[in-house]
Amino acid sequence: MRLGYEPKFLPLTLSVTADEATRAAGRQPASAVLRSAEAANSAAADCWTALLAGCDSVSRHALLARLRELSEATSIYAGRDWWFGEGARHRRRVARTQARIEEAVADRDGADFAEAFVGYDQAVATAVVCVPKTVGSRTT
Repeated sequence: MRLGYEPKFLPLTLSVTADEATRAAGRQPASAVLRSAEAANSAAADCWTALLAGCDSVSRHALLARLRELSEATSIYAGRDWWFGEGARHRRRVARTQARIEEAVADRDGADFAEAFVGYDQAVATAVVCVPKTVGSRTT
C-alpha cells in the first residue's frame, strides 16, 4: 500500500545533495550521492512499513544495501584524501550511525530505527556540506 506521499527519512541529506548536484551542474559524484539518497530514503520507507506491520520482509535487507551504497557514494563524493584525512570524524560518524540503523533493523525496533535515521541523516548531510568546495572532482 502506498500513501499519497512517501515519508522522508533523509530530509537533510536529500536537500543538501539536491542543492550540491544542482550547484555542481550534474557532476557525477554529486548526482550519484543524490540518487543513492533517494534510493535509501525509498528503501527506508518500505522497511519502516514492514517494521510497523511486524513483517519479515526483503525490504529490510534492501535497506541495508542502499545505506551501504549511500555511504560509499558519500565517500566518493568527498574524495579519498578528505574522507580519510580531515573528514575522518565525519566518516566515523556516518559509519557509527549506519551501524545503529542496522542494529535497529535486526532487532525490529521501530522507535530505535526512527531515532537512528535522524542521526544518520544528519551525519551524511553534514559530511556532504563539510567537503571543501575546492576539491576538484572529489574523486581524488
